[in-house]
Amino acid sequence: MVNNRDDLDLMPFSGADTEPVEWRIASLPVPYPDAVAGMEARAAAIAAGEAHELVWLLEHPPLYTSGTSGHDTDLLDARFPLFQTGRGGQLTYHGPGQRVAYLMLDLKRRRPDVRAYVATLEALIIRTLAAFNVKGERREDRVGVWVARPDKGPGFEDKIAAIGVRLKRWVSLHGIAINVEPDLGHFDAIVPCGIADPRYGVTSLVDLGHPVTMEDVDVALRQAFEDLFGPATARATDMIG
Repeated sequence: MVNNRDDLDLMPFSGADTEPVEWRIASLPVPYPDAVAGMEARAAAIAAGEAHELVWLLEHPPLYTSGTSGHDTDLLDARFPLFQTGRGGQLTYHGPGQRVAYLMLDLKRRRPDVRAYVATLEALIIRTLAAFNVKGERREDRVGVWVARPDKGPGFEDKIAAIGVRLKRWVSLHGIAINVEPDLGHFDAIVPCGIADPRYGVTSLVDLGHPVTMEDVDVALRQAFEDLFGPATARATDMIG
């Protein structure tokens, strides 16, 4: 069932009266506790008017995270560290070959609407995938972005990107994760996002036959971001400060 968030007006998030968002790309995998500490500090500074908004692109070493709706029983094999986190959602995997984008945006200035913000993140992913001729879709009962897999059978779909969001003083934390070329076998150790239906799996751009690089995805992601959220400006350093 296609999600009715398709009908939401997303353009108010463009933030016409905001300054360009800082855009940073980490050159090395970032440990999860370091990423959370960096996000928390930056979000607090944004809320206090002491820092610009930021989009931070990175990869993590292999790990699992559990959101506010996570269940212990969804961890089937503790092969990697598990981190409890304040984002929404359940269990998911992060690791090399997955583009994680953490967005620290001032929604109080842009648009204080959580539902519309999540829909805009979905649109961000869908537009990024479209650059590689991949049709990503929303679903009414499942957050994230999905790809139909008729080659696997009727009603089969795979998740290609996840979304997890937290707000503090109307500044967003966490964000999205797009599977570019991760080891999909690492998802076997969890019930991804609590979805156990065998018709619903996990895929990636490379798994779908699109041998794109992380750099290719970053270019498409930035274009889609600027279309939806407004201009971004790159920083020379990949460290949060």
